[in-house]
Amino acid sequence: MGDGIRENEAWPGGKGERLAEWFDGRVGVHSLVRAKARRVFPDHWSFMLGEICLYSFIIIVVTGVYLTLYFHPSMEKVEYQGSYAPLQGQLVSEAFDSTMHISFDVRGGLLIRQAHHWAALVFVAAMLVHMMRVFFTGAFRKPRELTWVFGFLLLILGMFAGLTGYDLPDDLLSGTGLAVVNGTILSIPIVGTYLSMFLFGGEFPGEDLVARFHTIHVLIIPALMVGLLVAHLLLVLHHQHTQYPGPGRSNRNVVGLPPKVRAVKSAGFFFLVAGVIFVMAAVAQINPVWLYGPYRADQVSAGSQPDWYMGVADGLLRVMPGWEIAFWGHTLALDNLIPLLVGVGLFLAMGAYPFIESWVTGDDREQHVLDRPRNRPVRTALGVAWIGFYLVALLGAANDIIALRFHVSVNSVTWAVRIGLFIVPLAAYVVTKRCALGLQRRDRDKVLHGRETGIVKRLPHGEFVEVHEPLGQGQLHVLTQHEQYKPIGPRPAVNGGGPDMNGGGPDAGFRLAQRLRARLSRSFYGEGTQITKPTAQEYQEIAGKHR
Repeated sequence: MGDGIRENEAWPGGKGERLAEWFDGRVGVHSLVRAKARRVFPDHWSFMLGEICLYSFIIIVVTGVYLTLYFHPSMEKVEYQGSYAPLQGQLVSEAFDSTMHISFDVRGGLLIRQAHHWAALVFVAAMLVHMMRVFFTGAFRKPRELTWVFGFLLLILGMFAGLTGYDLPDDLLSGTGLAVVNGTILSIPIVGTYLSMFLFGGEFPGEDLVARFHTIHVLIIPALMVGLLVAHLLLVLHHQHTQYPGPGRSNRNVVGLPPKVRAVKSAGFFFLVAGVIFVMAAVAQINPVWLYGPYRADQVSAGSQPDWYMGVADGLLRVMPGWEIAFWGHTLALDNLIPLLVGVGLFLAMGAYPFIESWVTGDDREQHVLDRPRNRPVRTALGVAWIGFYLVALLGAANDIIALRFHVSVNSVTWAVRIGLFIVPLAAYVVTKRCALGLQRRDRDKVLHGRETGIVKRLPHGEFVEVHEPLGQGQLHVLTQHEQYKPIGPRPAVNGGGPDMNGGGPDAGFRLAQRLRARLSRSFYGEGTQITKPTAQEYQEIAGKHR
């Protein structure tokens, strides 16, 4: 025993420290965290949008686990004997019966159920707004294209998670929505019927729908979302964090808060988000399935509306004319197929945009400083046009409610939405682009002539002028730090590198692609798409005159 090592010499400190050292020696978490501890995080209110997504997702998972303990995913018929008297004695599915049990007989069940639903709505809304913030500021540029794609997939999975969860109670409203989904699936040529039979376990509504949707909702989609979320966060940590333009900020540094301070603020923000969601769940009723009743295939809920994120698809379906064509002995239901293709195209355009812009600019450099939306007029206008189309389609999903509340014809509302789907995005594009150019022109004027002080001065010869105060170096940096791209030609010398266009004879497909690229580049950065920044010489000349 004399050759042994005393315990206090081998393991200094208490039991907690010894356990931490043992764990770190085998996992290395402490070393990894310590390596990242000197990183800083930019502080801006818009970065909280991503935190709302994360924290609402955590609330979804926690409340979802609680609900799973009491929910029975079965469509077997039982007689309802619960606390809600108007439905007592009716035949309902076990899924509906367990949902009623959660709502009326489980302590805190209704609060948790409504918090789960509200958190899902907040999550999708925060994801969409967060992606719009990333889009308008250009945070998707190299090296963050994959970060954008993972966020885009999280948005899509969140929408489908909401759809599958919305249908689990097997109530009349969710069944009505499923009938619409089934009609859309059946409109897909060749494979539509097979997809419907597989999804519903036979002809609609089938017998296995709730069980299959339950597996998708609580297992498959959450697993995919957790994987994407972890990958998304790892990429955020791996790449230098983006920051808004300002003095001392460049692509080579980050100005912000240390991790400990940021962690404390984030923890407080988590409790704030959780508190708001539970207050909403406590005071705002959502999805009262007891008012709808159990699903019956021979009934349809009047005034039925989907959750807002699926309202876009429903709106496109409602305003589409009832077109059908016969093709090779088969009927193509264009009234369902075209809205499906338009909706898919709308979101695919969002997911693919970073790669389109990278191809148009030819810029292969890493970008860590965000754009001001006004400095990218075409991109900003495209984003607002996308939102305009989205909102008009969302209004189409409520055409019957709008007609009822405003005492107008539902046909009038439908035609207004049809016209708006073409007019509103175009008008939004034009107006937004003009506003961005106007703000650029205003920034140029402020750089050259300074800030208006409101002081009017009379010159010796009698002229009245307003006194302008020169801008500080910080303001000048913000207004002039952005780079202005030049449009590339059919045989471009790309900004930051690109393929050699001088060797060999490109084939017809390559030439067509380059002509398309040149045309898109002119539409993004050609004449009339940006106001030229003042040069240093112009600034010095104007400053000399003011002296």
